[in-house]
This record gives sequence, C-alpha cells and structure tokens, in this order.
Amino acid sequence: MRFSKKIEACHLSPMRKFNPYAAAAAAKGRKIYHLNIGQPDIETPPAFFEAVRGFDQPVLEYAPSPGIPELLEAVRGYYGRLGVSLETGNILATSGGSEALEMVMECILDDGDEILIPAPFYPNYNTFVRVTGGKIHPVPTSPEDGYRYADRARIEAEINEHTRAILITNPGNPTGSVLTREEMRLMADIAKEHGLFLISDEVYREFVYGGQPLATMLEFEDAAENVVVIDSVSKRFSACGARVGMMISRNQELMDNAMKYCQGRLCSATLDQVGAAALYSVGPEYFAAVREEYKKRRDACMEGLKKIPGVVCKCPGGAFYIMAKLPVDDTDEFQRWMLEEFEDHGETMMFAPGEGFFAAPGEGRDQIRLAYILKEEDVTRAMELLGLGIQAYNARKK
Repeated sequence: MRFSKKIEACHLSPMRKFNPYAAAAAAKGRKIYHLNIGQPDIETPPAFFEAVRGFDQPVLEYAPSPGIPELLEAVRGYYGRLGVSLETGNILATSGGSEALEMVMECILDDGDEILIPAPFYPNYNTFVRVTGGKIHPVPTSPEDGYRYADRARIEAEINEHTRAILITNPGNPTGSVLTREEMRLMADIAKEHGLFLISDEVYREFVYGGQPLATMLEFEDAAENVVVIDSVSKRFSACGARVGMMISRNQELMDNAMKYCQGRLCSATLDQVGAAALYSVGPEYFAAVREEYKKRRDACMEGLKKIPGVVCKCPGGAFYIMAKLPVDDTDEFQRWMLEEFEDHGETMMFAPGEGFFAAPGEGRDQIRLAYILKEEDVTRAMELLGLGIQAYNARKK
C-alpha cells in the first residue's frame, strides 16, 4: 500500500512522542513532572460548563459553517475591547487554532511555495505546511539573543520568488518572545511591501508579563489585505479540550476561499461553540489572576535554570514556555535516558526536545522547550531534577 509523500514527510509531535517511555516509567512507580506539553492546570471558567448544561434545544443540529452567531458576536466584542472593529464576516469558527492554520495553508500554498517562519517554531506548523506541498523557509535565530527575529535585513534576506507568507507566533511558542509594537509595525510593513500574507498566531495574547497592553496585528488596518490572525479559546481560557478556534481576516477573497473548506467539513462542534461563546463573558480579573500565576511559575523556572551550569536562555516575556540550550549533545537521547534510567527519590521530569521545533534535521538537538504549566513548587522541583539529570548524564559519558 502506498501513502502520500506529503504525509510521510511529516513527523510525530516532539511533545508527545515520549509518552510510551513516560508510561513505562510511571508503571515502575516513578513520579513524572510533565513540562513537555502546554496543557494548563488552571481551572476552566465555570461559564463554559454552565452554558453547555443550559443547552435546551431538542436536536443537536449542525452549526452554521462560519460559526454560531453567539460565538462570532462574542469574538467581535472581545476584539472591540482591544480597539479593533470587525464584522462577523471577518471571523470563521474552527476546530481549534490548528484547523484555522490548516485552512490558511490550504488557501495560500501550492506545491513548491514557501512560508517564512522564525525558528524555533511550533512543531505542528511542519505538518500544516507540508501536507499542502509547501515548504517552511526558516528565519534563523539564536538562544544567545533571546530568539529575536523582527529585523528588516534578517527577514528580507530570506524572501524569494517562492515566498507567499510570513508566519509568526506572538507571544511565541516555544520561545516566549513578545514583539514590541514597533516590531509588529515592521512585520506588517514588510508583508505589505512584498505582497505577502502575514499570519499571526496570537493564541497566547493574554499571557504577557511586562505590563504592556494586549496587542494584535489586526490593529494595522492599512495591512488589512495581508493580515490573518489565528486565535483560540484553548490557552486563553484553559479550555484546550473544547477545540474552538478562529481564523480572522479582513481579506474578503481569502475568507471566501476559506469558506469552501468550512462548508466541506460542515461545521465546528455545536456544543463546544456554545460553551466557548460564554467564556468571553469572563472579566479582566480572571486574566489578571492567571497572568500573575504564570509569572510566578516562569520566575521559578528561570531561577532553576540559572542554577544549572552551561544552560543558555533569556527570560521570556510571554506565553508559558521557555526555550533553552542545554550542555548536552542530544536532547532526544537525554529525554529517553531521563525516563528510562534516571530518578531522584523516585522522581523524574519531561521536556520537549528541541529538534522538532526546527525545519532542518539535526538542528536544535542541544535545545529544549519547557512548558511551565505546573504549580510553582512543582516547577521548582522539575528544574532541580533537570539539573541533577544533566550532571549525571554528562558524568556517565566521560
């Protein structure tokens, strides 16, 4: 039996591929601190569950392909509070931010087309791009400079005749980097000047720790034809299992083409959309409390990393991830060893090895992504285990 060369070019998620090793370690009685995947432990606001319990229609029907009116209006209201005016036709409800990304890629990429993405990047971008026949053209960054990329010369040096779009994540996954408003303006200008789409994945918008106002690329109305925003309730409201996202753009031709995809998959789950619409009633005090909690966890993670000799990383300004360079030669091998052979008082930890966050095989093998989604004391203990593990792993190889 033959399979698509496009799907065979894709890889398993670096966040999940060590789950069998984790299951084996747990079966031996080891406690594992999971910093490998961005699954928050913050409670989902009760409004979601109340809305679902209150659903009283006699038939669970298909939702409209663009999304239920209550959700589209809730999203419009949310962006209105950010100072951005949208029409409901600028918003399409999707099955998580992942489907929104798939839709955009299917609409803009043909075989051989390229999309610029600063590396390291969210690994599933590889899958979403490769199944279209497109190719990721990475914009290189480094841990030494905090993975910064918003530089005109750096970006424009990578643009060629095959480039169709630039994809950024702001705040960043896996780096936690946050663009300044000037850097956002620069990215919009580059996209406009070169006739490219600028896809801005903004699912972590609420998680910024420097006191700056919440920002979105939709603010730049002069770049309306270029900008596409990916959004989601997953991380914002700690509702990952709801699978409700959205594709947002004022480019009507793009949205008309995306509607073909929406109608082809019929609709996003009706009940999930009902619950998601209710989530947007949550007030700013919820986000303030969540931000403060994640900031404490970030600080605990950074404090632990600073104690480990040879680690290179900068303090991230947003999201709930840290990308770090470790003093080990292969973090895939190191993670497997941490689960199979290492323990301290019956405990070990997990991270996401770095290679999967890059486009080229072998790149990023000395780097990892940490998701500081556990309570502060657990993050502190996980960093202690990481330091002990590095020490024991390198001593074993001498």
